Amino acid sequence: MSLALVHSRALLGLEARPVQVEVHLANGLPSFTLVGLADTEVKEARERVRSAIANAGLDFPSNKRITVNLAPADLPKDSGRFDLPIALGILAASGQIAAERLTGWEFAGELSLGGDLRPIRGALAMSLALHRAAEQAGEQTASLVLPPGSAEEAALVPEAHVYRARHLLDVVAQFLPVSNKAGEEALPLPEGDGWARLTARQNEVAASYADLSDVKGQSAAKRALEIAAAGGHSLLMMGPPGSGKSMLAQRFAGLLPPMSTGEALESAAVASLAGRFSLDRWGQRPTCAPHHSASAVALVGGGSPPRPGEISLAHQGVLFLDELPEFPRAALEALREPLESGHIRISRAAMQSEFPARFQLVAAMNPCPCGYLGHPARACRCTPDQIFRYQGKLSGPLLDRIDLHVEVPAIASDDLLHGAAGEGSAAVRDRVVAARWRAMARQGQNNQALAGKALDEHLHAEAAALTFLNTASTRLGWSARSTHRALRVARTIADLAGAGNVTAAHVAEAVQYRRALRQNG
Repeated sequence: MSLALVHSRALLGLEARPVQVEVHLANGLPSFTLVGLADTEVKEARERVRSAIANAGLDFPSNKRITVNLAPADLPKDSGRFDLPIALGILAASGQIAAERLTGWEFAGELSLGGDLRPIRGALAMSLALHRAAEQAGEQTASLVLPPGSAEEAALVPEAHVYRARHLLDVVAQFLPVSNKAGEEALPLPEGDGWARLTARQNEVAASYADLSDVKGQSAAKRALEIAAAGGHSLLMMGPPGSGKSMLAQRFAGLLPPMSTGEALESAAVASLAGRFSLDRWGQRPTCAPHHSASAVALVGGGSPPRPGEISLAHQGVLFLDELPEFPRAALEALREPLESGHIRISRAAMQSEFPARFQLVAAMNPCPCGYLGHPARACRCTPDQIFRYQGKLSGPLLDRIDLHVEVPAIASDDLLHGAAGEGSAAVRDRVVAARWRAMARQGQNNQALAGKALDEHLHAEAAALTFLNTASTRLGWSARSTHRALRVARTIADLAGAGNVTAAHVAEAVQYRRALRQNG
């Protein structure tokens, strides 16, 4: 009887938990049994592994009783990532490769019937988990073998030991039994076309975004975008069709500071988990713009096993919701907690998964069903009741959590055709970076995250500013949350101006960005 152990990892949310693939060959009635809470995709590995080993010219022990256990038994396993470790376990248990040489290695990859390796989801999450586990244990990072397309993702993690293999035979060739005498070191692993070690890729090319200078006019909306970017605030733009709301939103990511390596890895890991990651967009802040028919599950995530939703795919980037009132009410209300906490926890009967969701919300809407309420040249056809119902689709608690409300008026055709190009994204981004640096040096976090004692300690508001805000909030009937958010916006305006204290002028501008939606024609 023979036993072989191969290490891999299973995805549970964004976590990549270690899995030990145990393969046992025994005499008896020939069979191939796979246990360990395996999904249908994993159980189908039996046929893929059998064909891949045979078509690669290796010996499949079809006269043995094969038992494969994926431990721990209570951890759900899905996808075809365990094809490669199962195949290697069978080959090691049958003596075709050296089982002892598999120590210190982890494997993942889907096998074709011919033995080629196919990409898997979540390779970056696996590499991150492997690196963090090694750091916590104070040990050397284990080596990770992955297929093409997945290995390049995993190699983005600094100091990761990632090898790319194109075929099952490329992996087998590295772990053949050696005839070294006892005590001698193992032979170095040769590299070739099918087997290569990948080094961490540095983000040498600057991320490319659409430029803000493409938008003519709309100085008030551009100012609101700058404030939102500088403080990490959420933004709602309201205006008639064709006023430039979507163009402004699509250029918002270009105003944000460049991503750090840690932020880029977090964002890329979520995208890799959903199969959306592309090396061409490494280091570029994502902008997710789901259609207004998206469900609550599509936005916040879910399913079995849980998958990240649009808010997690927008982590460290921008979530743009166009036609905000047209989204299902349940989907919009599900955004409340993530806007505050920066993460989403999905609970199911058998498991609980947590995904990051530190995104900036940029939303756009028309002022009424026809879209022309307050338009200088076109009359609104909507009744007051229709306008009330349309704007009433947005609940007060959700609007409370949006820091900036700005009107984007229709632009005159002469300004559109003959107006000069506005300020570019680079100049605005420089001011945003400077303002964020002031906030981080003062309090260690963005202004949007200030709350409780931290807000009182770092606000530095003058007495006149607080008096003005108290009067405004009382007359406008603001909630405590609205008042605090106005204070955070005022702190950001002061940082953009390079001021140490928040003055009444800063508060007055912040109050302008929390005007109520118009309910009459």
